[in-house]
Formats: sequence, structure tokens, C-alpha cells
Amino acid sequence: MTTEAKTRPGFGAVFAAVDPDNPDFALLRRIVTQLIPFGTHAGVEVTELGPDHAVAEIPDEPHLANHLRTVHAGALFLAADIAGACAFVGAVASNLASIGSFVLRDTRTSFRKPALGRIRAVGMLDPRDIQAVLTAGPDERVDVDGRALLYDAKDVLVGKVQLDYVCTMAPEA
Repeated sequence: MTTEAKTRPGFGAVFAAVDPDNPDFALLRRIVTQLIPFGTHAGVEVTELGPDHAVAEIPDEPHLANHLRTVHAGALFLAADIAGACAFVGAVASNLASIGSFVLRDTRTSFRKPALGRIRAVGMLDPRDIQAVLTAGPDERVDVDGRALLYDAKDVLVGKVQLDYVCTMAPEA
């Protein structure tokens, strides 16, 4: 019996079709919308992705509600997590090939009002942390702070999510 260690390609390998000198944010949006199977299963759609933020929306569907008929906290968190991760992709679009991994390590959520209907999560990252990622060397780890603001269909703020990520740069080729 032989066993073979399987290694996964780095984070940036998924984005190989994107030109780092002229990132196509519409292409990036299409890639990330299908990247997370659970997000796809829940119906999360990335509707905006740019160099300074990303927006993920969750549909107004009964299976995403809780017993009070408001949007379930798990669905709200999913949208916030995806919006934050997509904001990272947009912010480092010119340097995706150098990213080894990008992982959420901690979070804090504050729910402000009952979430009703379609929810829009707007993800943003600390620009100083993005600058640290863009100047980091091979195998270096960088802490990245982000947040996502959750809005309902009437543009009312229903939640705030603090996101604590760690980015590990790819090893030197």
C-alpha cells in the first residue's frame, strides 16, 4: 500500500487567468462567486468586487431564516465572511500569485436590528495591512484586519462583523 501526500496549490493558483498588470475585476468576481461551495449552496452572490471593497448578497429565501422569520445569524456570517475574503482578493489583485493562504482566524459579530429580506454585506480591509501584504516576502505571515457591514433591503445597518485574518505568502519559487 502506498500513500502519497497531496498538496494543494497556493491560494493564488485559482486566479491564474487574471492579468496581474491589469486585473479584470469582473473576472475576479465571477471566479470568487463560485469559489466557496457552501456560499454557492446558500445562494450567496458576489455583486461587487474592487480594489477597496467587495459586496456579497444573500437572497431572501425561507431556508435562510430562523424561527423568528428573520435571516439566520449563520447566513449573515457567511455573507460577511465572503465579502471580507473577496475584499482581500480585490485589494491584492495585482499580487495574487504571491499569496500562499488567506484564512479567517477570529471574528466578532454585533447584530443591531432584525435582518429581513435580501442582505448586502460590504467587506473592507485595513489599507495598512494590505500594504504589508503587498510588500511581504516569501513565507512571511501578515495579520489582516477587516470588517463587514450588513445592510437589509431598505439599506438599514443590521450588523457589524470584525474579521481577523492571517495571510501567509507563498514560498519562493
